[in-house]
Amino acid sequence: MGDRFNTMAGWALFAGIVALGGGIVSSKYYHSERPEKMGYAIEGVEAEGEGGDSGPGLNTLLASADVAAGEKVFAKCAACHTVNQGGANGIGPNLYGTVGEPIGQGKGGFAFSDALKSKGGEWSFDNLDHWLKSPREFAPGTKMTFAGLGNPVDRANLIAWLNTQGANLPLPAADAAPAAEGANAAEAGNAANAAEAPAANAANASE
Repeated sequence: MGDRFNTMAGWALFAGIVALGGGIVSSKYYHSERPEKMGYAIEGVEAEGEGGDSGPGLNTLLASADVAAGEKVFAKCAACHTVNQGGANGIGPNLYGTVGEPIGQGKGGFAFSDALKSKGGEWSFDNLDHWLKSPREFAPGTKMTFAGLGNPVDRANLIAWLNTQGANLPLPAADAAPAAEGANAAEAGNAANAAEAPAANAANASE
């Protein structure tokens, strides 16, 4: 009885050793590491976050700006700025007639930061757009604590409204829309057909 038990135990131990060895060997050939590139790429589809800004440019947004909406956006600025003619400076300068003015100058003796004083240039539509998007990126070291307006439509509406407050500079025309490739190809084809028509008519006349 004891010999039979020992024999069965030996076979069980041998089977366990074989199974363990097989697992080790198979792990050398098959592994579960994460692949460097997940899934399959689909042509014509960009990954999330890739690609540039496909929205309209500032000129186009200004050409169709909603001045009334811009006045509402200014409510976010009213805690620090006045905009009426001759208004007093607050935490920030009075903004009457700001569009087109030199950057960091004037405004009734307001103490502008050195970052703005040394910036140079004027408050053009483009500079205002960059400033309103991120004051700290436009003029690193500025005292302006406002984080910025991320929505380009809000910025354009606000700039258009500020322009009506003592500046009234002409707004730029909308950017020209790029011609569609299909339309260009069709026009090229039509031109080629028009060029071939006289030659074909001449050949028919000579027959």
